[in-house]
Amino acid sequence: MSRFRTVAAVASAAALALSMAACGSSDSSSDSASSGGGKAVSDADVTAALEKGGNLTVWAWEPTLKQVVAKFQEKYPKVKVDLVNAGTGDKQYTALQNAIAAGKGVPDIGQIEYYALPQFALGKSLTSLGTFGADGIKADFAPGPWNSVNNGGQVYGLPMDSGPMALYYNKEVFDKYKIAVPTTWDEYLDAARKLHAADPKAYITNDTGDAGFVTSMIWQAGGKPYAVDGTNVTINFSDEGTQKFEKVWQTLITEKLVAPVSSWSDQWFQGIASGSIASLATGAWMPANFVSSAPGGAGKWRAAALPQWTAGANASAENGGSSLALMDKGTADKALAYGFLKYATDGDGVQTRVDNGAFPATTAQLSDAKWLATEFPYFGGQKANEIFAKSSQNVLTGWSYLPFQVYSNSIFNDTVGKAYVSGTTLADGLKAWQDQSAKYGTEQGFTVK
Repeated sequence: MSRFRTVAAVASAAALALSMAACGSSDSSSDSASSGGGKAVSDADVTAALEKGGNLTVWAWEPTLKQVVAKFQEKYPKVKVDLVNAGTGDKQYTALQNAIAAGKGVPDIGQIEYYALPQFALGKSLTSLGTFGADGIKADFAPGPWNSVNNGGQVYGLPMDSGPMALYYNKEVFDKYKIAVPTTWDEYLDAARKLHAADPKAYITNDTGDAGFVTSMIWQAGGKPYAVDGTNVTINFSDEGTQKFEKVWQTLITEKLVAPVSSWSDQWFQGIASGSIASLATGAWMPANFVSSAPGGAGKWRAAALPQWTAGANASAENGGSSLALMDKGTADKALAYGFLKYATDGDGVQTRVDNGAFPATTAQLSDAKWLATEFPYFGGQKANEIFAKSSQNVLTGWSYLPFQVYSNSIFNDTVGKAYVSGTTLADGLKAWQDQSAKYGTEQGFTVK
């Protein structure tokens, strides 16, 4: 996962959510594979399908899958895999929804980010993997990613990567101004004040509003603003975890301690390289982006555990990550499709991806001594994977996304985002986000409170 973008275009997200909700309100007692029923598919069936061969189409944007496909076809020469980049994130989701609606052109397998998976699952667009015995490989994956591919007690994809969070900081800047690496978010706030007072052109971090970042921070704070039980949904941004985040981050915004620079912009990477942006709290997939887009910061940056909302705690959260899922209407040979799916996420393909820079979701790789001992030249030779692996172990369980999260994130900038550019508070913005999301969900047939 090279980076995590959650804010989809309103039009495409709305179209997707409309269809998802409409499908989700239909009879849930179907005995099809998409609802977890259907004939069980054994490992022997999958092996036989791979040996027989056939054609598969995979829609995905993750770059290391190119090497996975090449290795897979070497092992199974009778299988031809067409890897298609139909767009990143919301662009692909729109293309998928159009194909589903048209009843043709649906791929066998699709890359779907964790936050979007519930929406496709509820819309009965995905094949439940229970018929393949996927429940039996739970222990192969870290808890955070595994929880993210479960919906309503069913597995709708296999984790491809993960994004346990860490704090990246510019050691050169911190040392210059004698700033200790913060272990709590209150200490982080103090560090922000100290840095900006010493150098008005330097900021502890940047932020112009991002739905994925906000939900991850609330997750780490123990917040559970979303509760989903089928089509019954609760949205509540007054919970304790949300309040912890809102209090600290509102202070950073009010005191103008965060750079008004958008992530992934040229200005952002320039700030990372120069040190005017001195830290980032984001997923473990970030290091490759430092190397490729902010080479001027090489040797200056380090990784550390996320600051905690309560001193002495060891809580983390996920920020980013994707699954590979079987599209329910995409293929008649689901055993063949599952064979590739499992190879790429829980077979030899995992190591191929890790060797090419991907961050794993599998426990075997996360505990591999050689991988843990990898030195990162960008981080001054630091063995940063040790920090990322520990973060993965400390991801809090119980987090849920909305079954219309793609739409909800699309209205983030018009609600919470106003707190970054006007006099609106984060509390008011979160309330507006809550209310507008609830209104939309109700309009689509969900029971929302």
